Amino acid sequence: MGVVNLVLWGAGIVLVAVGYTRARGPWGRYQALKAEDAMAERYGAWRGGIRDDGKTGASVAMELLRRQARSAAAVAVVGIALIVVGFLVR
Repeated sequence: MGVVNLVLWGAGIVLVAVGYTRARGPWGRYQALKAEDAMAERYGAWRGGIRDDGKTGASVAMELLRRQARSAAAVAVVGIALIVVGFLVR
């Protein structure tokens, strides 16, 4: 176990932690907006009204939150890759 291994493991752990903490917030808000949208759709179906399928503020926010969560998850995946590389380097 050399210095390179320790540096790669440390950097990987930091990136996983940063990616997780940055993805947790947008993902939770995305799930809440998704549930709210599904509830509005059920209510519209119950009332028998026609729902406009155009872009809404909520759909734009959901797209933005999904993109933020995806980029943070990519940071965590890079961290996992660094941890694996740390095990492979001799």
